[in-house]
Amino acid sequence: MNFLIKILYFISKLPLKVLYIFSDVIFFLNYYLIGYRKKVITQNLRNSFPDKSEEEIRKIRKKFYLNFSDYLVETIKSFSISETESRVRMQHINQDLFHEAKEEGKNIILLAGHVFNWEWINALARIIPQDHCHPVYRKVNSDFWENQMKKVRNKFGNEALEANEVILNIFRSKNDGNSAYMFVADQTPHFSHVTYGLEFLNQRTPAFIGYDKLATRMDLAFIYCEMKKVKRGYYQVNYHRIYPDDEKFTEYEVVKKFHKLLENTLHKYPDNYLWSHRKWKYQDSIKTFDSEK
Repeated sequence: MNFLIKILYFISKLPLKVLYIFSDVIFFLNYYLIGYRKKVITQNLRNSFPDKSEEEIRKIRKKFYLNFSDYLVETIKSFSISETESRVRMQHINQDLFHEAKEEGKNIILLAGHVFNWEWINALARIIPQDHCHPVYRKVNSDFWENQMKKVRNKFGNEALEANEVILNIFRSKNDGNSAYMFVADQTPHFSHVTYGLEFLNQRTPAFIGYDKLATRMDLAFIYCEMKKVKRGYYQVNYHRIYPDDEKFTEYEVVKKFHKLLENTLHKYPDNYLWSHRKWKYQDSIKTFDSEK
């Protein structure tokens, strides 16, 4: 394992222009030879964009493979990327929202989707006025990758929290505007935990709702992270405050608003989402389905 770690860190030290050569090779293999999850990707795109032609679907699918290949090498680059390079490659828009929440004395819940490249948001911890920034991650089966990805998410002063412990941590922490929690909020719950679902991209979609418990019980600031790939190796994340319709969020309100915002993003940048993810595999396990748009 130590040898593998050394190899990965050596590769991560290579300039991105070199790593993108590896990306081009990965793209060629995945797209033209292996067809990595081609059926899953194609079906997800067809179901999500029923108005698009087969030619349009093929173009989106090809661009997805290109973006996915870049994401893989950029994730490896995350092992050694400097704060300076990270700030250059990821532009953060609407930072005033973080100062606003600090002045209001409200901790922040950041909600992002699996839009490339969500892994590069980490340097935000050095920019915002909050002292504590907690990326939320899910445990993976491999202890090796678990340790490596936790190290990546703890860079730049972050304090990563495992998904099963984060809700309790937030409830126990002082709500003083000094903490931010980063959720990749379009996670697919395990079928045994699927309770609520909604219509998302024209499909019955099981929704992770842990953060909804926070919205209805605590006065927190919810912020949506809209990712945009400007060009290869350069991204922009635009932050949008999510407000309740009334004084407080009602049950599932923030979940619906997050999915609506994410859906709008995917209509604008359809090739930049993790379409290989089997997001809709537990549709039949939904106990409470919300058909309201």
